[in-house]
Amino acid sequence: MPTREHISCGISYHNVHDIFDTLGTASQGGYSFIVTPITHPRFRREFFAGEARNRSGAFTRSDLVLSTQDWNTLIVGKVSPWINLDSPVESVRRNSEKALEQELNYAAHLSLPAVLVTPRDANCVNLARFVYSKIMGVSGHQPTYNVWVYVPMRAHEDEAKIFFNNLPNGEGETNEFDSSLATVNDTWIWWNTFRTVCNTDKKIGLVLELSADLPSFCEIQRWLGEPIRCIFVKTTLFSSNKKGFPVLSRAHQNLLRKMFKLDVQVVIYGNNKHVNMKHYQQYMDHLWTTQDPDDALSTFAKGYEDYLQIPLQPLMDNLESCTYEIFEKDPTKYTEYQRAIYNALLDRVSDEEKDTKVSVVMVVGAGRGPLVRSALAAAKNAQRLIKIYAVEKNPNATVTLFAQQDEMWGDQVTVVACDMRDFNPPEKADILVSELLGSFGDNELSPECLDGAQKFLKDDGISIPCRYTSYVVPVSAPKLYSEIAQMRDKDKHPLTYFEMPFVVHLHNHTPLSSPQPLFTFVHPNRVEVPDNSRYGKLSFTMPYDCTIHGFAGYFDTILYKDINLSIHPSSHSIGLFSWFPIFFPIKDPLCVSDKDELEVHFWRCVSTRNVWYEWMISKPSIGSVHNPNGRSYTIGL
Repeated sequence: MPTREHISCGISYHNVHDIFDTLGTASQGGYSFIVTPITHPRFRREFFAGEARNRSGAFTRSDLVLSTQDWNTLIVGKVSPWINLDSPVESVRRNSEKALEQELNYAAHLSLPAVLVTPRDANCVNLARFVYSKIMGVSGHQPTYNVWVYVPMRAHEDEAKIFFNNLPNGEGETNEFDSSLATVNDTWIWWNTFRTVCNTDKKIGLVLELSADLPSFCEIQRWLGEPIRCIFVKTTLFSSNKKGFPVLSRAHQNLLRKMFKLDVQVVIYGNNKHVNMKHYQQYMDHLWTTQDPDDALSTFAKGYEDYLQIPLQPLMDNLESCTYEIFEKDPTKYTEYQRAIYNALLDRVSDEEKDTKVSVVMVVGAGRGPLVRSALAAAKNAQRLIKIYAVEKNPNATVTLFAQQDEMWGDQVTVVACDMRDFNPPEKADILVSELLGSFGDNELSPECLDGAQKFLKDDGISIPCRYTSYVVPVSAPKLYSEIAQMRDKDKHPLTYFEMPFVVHLHNHTPLSSPQPLFTFVHPNRVEVPDNSRYGKLSFTMPYDCTIHGFAGYFDTILYKDINLSIHPSSHSIGLFSWFPIFFPIKDPLCVSDKDELEVHFWRCVSTRNVWYEWMISKPSIGSVHNPNGRSYTIGL
C-alpha cells in the first residue's frame, strides 16, 4: 500500500477566471490541488515583432490573490499550449523561448511545486534543453518547482491530429504534425527523448494521460518503470453505475491500482458528465483505499522502496545488533534451515542409531545464534543427538552466544570466538551450516569462507547450503539512475557510484527480460586448489524500444536436497525478506530498439586481499568496463 491514507487528487482547468473561488470549489469537492495555466491560454505575447510587442500591463494575475503557502502547495502551473520551441520557423521558436522563460520565471517567483510542460511529439529536443537549463539554475540557485512532462499514454493518429490541430498556430507557422506521425503511436519515445536530453534529472517527472484504448501489457510494464508523478483521467472515460455515479472499466481500475503502488497522484479533467465533480474524486479515493493488502515482503520493505544501500561486508566489518535483529525476524529463512538440518540428521542417523550416535554440527558465522536454535529444534524434532560448535568472529556477537550457552544451551553447544578460516576443531563435522549468502549469492564471500571451513567437514559431510546460483536481468530504472547521478564524493573517482553494486528493494523499475543464471558455487568444493573467479556472458533480446540503466541481480540456493530459498522473481520464497536484490548500474543509459540483442559480460575477480565484480555491455554497441581492477568497489577478504 502507498504511504498516504487517502488519494492526492487534483482537478485540471482549461482556464481559471477567479483562482481563489476555484480553489474553494475544488476543496469542497475533496480535491487536494488544481492544475491551471500560468497565463491565459490564448494570451500570446510578441517579444520581437507585431502590434502587441509593446503592450502595457501585466501578462498574468498578481501573486497577491493567494498566499505563498497556497501557491506552494495547491497550484500546479501549465505552460501556454501555443508555445513551440521546436518550430522550424525561427520567429515562432524565438518568441516561444521568450514566452516560456517568462512563464517559468513567474512559476519560480510563485514557488509553485510543479509546472506542466507538454511536448507535441518526439521532436522536443530544444524544449527539453531549454527546460533543463532553467531547472539547473544559475550561480547555484535552482528554482523550487519540478517539471511534469505531460504525454498521452497512447495516441492514435486521429486523436493526435484533433488535439494538435486545435492548438492555435503562430504567424507564418504551418502545423507540422503530419510530418511526425511516425512517432505518434509510441508516445514513450516523446518522453524518452525529453528525459534523455535532461540527463534523467530527478526534477523531471512524467505525467501520463490515461487513454480510452489501453496499451498492451508490455507497454504498460514499460510505463510502470518510469518516474510517474501523476496520471490524468478524463471525465469521458467514466460510465455510470446503476445509481448514476461515475465508474471506470475493470481494465482501467486494474491499471490505476498498479499506478497507485508507485504512490502517484491523480488529476481529473474534462466537462462534468455526472451530478457533481466531487463524485470523481470520491470514486478515485475508493479505488485508493480498497487496494489489496501488502504481503510480508512489502510490509517489511515499507519505506525502503528504491532506497540504495551499500552491500554489507560481514567478513570485513562486525555487524551491529540492530542488523542481526532485523534478519532474525525473517519468518521463512530459519524455518527452511531448520527443515534442511532436520532432513540431513534423519539421513545421517538411522532409527537404530538415534540413541547412541551423536552428529557434530558446526554453525560457521553463527551471529547471535539463530541457526544454533534452528539446529537444536531440528534435532529435537528428529529425535537425534547432536553436538554443536558455534563459530563467530564478531566479538560483540559472541557475548550473546556465551550468554545463551550459559543460560540455555549448556554443554550441547560450544562457542568458538574466532574466524572460521582459523578454527582448528578437535573433531570433524557431519553437517556444516552457514548463512553467508548475500543478495547476489556469493557477494558476501561465502565461497571463500566455506572453502576455508570445509577442512573440518568429514569426507561424506553435508554442507547447508550446498549450492547457490546468481542471476541477472537488464532493467529500466531511471529513478535509481538519477539517484546515483546525484552521489558525489570529492575524494573518490567521479565514476565511483556507477561502478559499484547496490542492495535495493526494486520498486519503480521495469525488467526487460527474464533473469538468466550467471555464476554457480557448490559446497563442499572438493577441488584441490579452489578458484572462485568467474566469467559469464549473457545475451538478451529486447522486447520493445527502451532505455537500460543497469542490471538487477538475484540468487537462489539449495539448502539440502529439495529445500530451497530464492529471491528470483519467478520463484521468490514466500515471506522471505532477508535479502533485497542487487543493482549493477551502467555509466551511460543505453537506448535500445525492439528485437535488439543485448550482450553483457560479468567477471568475478579474486586477489589475495579482495574480491570484486566487473561488468560491461558489448552489444548492440560496445561499452567500457565498469570497475576495472576494483578501482571503485571491492569486497575485503
